[in-house]
Amino acid sequence: MPKSRIRKKADYTPPAARQAAAIKLTNRAWVAPVMLAMFIIGLAWIVVFYVTDGSLPIDELDNWNIVVGFGFIAAGFGVSTQWK
Repeated sequence: MPKSRIRKKADYTPPAARQAAAIKLTNRAWVAPVMLAMFIIGLAWIVVFYVTDGSLPIDELDNWNIVVGFGFIAAGFGVSTQWK
């Protein structure tokens, strides 16, 4: 039985090396403290609202105090997108 022909594959040639571009990271030391502060303020706002049966932090807002607390927490998550 005749042998089948073996096709010779071209040797792999890696693409030409590109020079690495210098990545300039800006100083974002403010992000972590602001993010944590927003989280803590939001959590504290909600806890104070529940512990005082709705009379604090702002009595006129009534149940909207929960929205304010979650707003602080959401702002903390928004700030966290700037962390590198």
